Amino acid sequence: MYWTEFLTVALIHLLAVASPGPDFAVVVRESVTHGRRAGTWTALGVGCAISIHVTYSLLGIGLIVSQSIMLFNTLKWLAAAYLFYIGIKALRAKPSGGDGSVAAAAPSERTPRGAFVAGFVTNGLNPKATLFFLSLFTVVINPHTPVLVQAGYGVYLACATAAWFSFVALLFSQQRVRAGFARMGHWFDRMMGVVLVGLGIKLALTELR
Repeated sequence: MYWTEFLTVALIHLLAVASPGPDFAVVVRESVTHGRRAGTWTALGVGCAISIHVTYSLLGIGLIVSQSIMLFNTLKWLAAAYLFYIGIKALRAKPSGGDGSVAAAAPSERTPRGAFVAGFVTNGLNPKATLFFLSLFTVVINPHTPVLVQAGYGVYLACATAAWFSFVALLFSQQRVRAGFARMGHWFDRMMGVVLVGLGIKLALTELR
């Protein structure tokens, strides 16, 4: 009965999640710098954060965020500040002085908790993600759709997001890929730093419409 609606939601979500953004940049950096395990934990963090936005939408909190400039700006600046923080850390990367191939074979230590938090915070604090899911649950999904069915959509969205970024982590943690980036040395970190700071600036300049 709800298959058409579900497929519409799934397609819109696929187009959105496949678009490069802060989540993509953080997962790629974790995967290349720290390996597949860290990248996968980051992907799981992003997926879990999706459940926060879904809950906001189901409880009506997302609507409050969309109507409150102060609340929207607070979330926006927190998310931008976090992107600035990890971006500047990457920009300050220094030459390791070692063999790039060795670095690729032995990822630097990264705790699962740290990788998970990086993904969770990057997505969870992003008010643009909240607005996306709010529009999904208010415009695309019929208001008469049972809450349990909508919650089921939310579970799918969280799992699909985690699966997509786990796939991204798998791709960018491949030995050949990591070896290629390792040859760039600290310049890869600095390049990702520029990307993250740029995304932070873009987010900071976002206006509530």
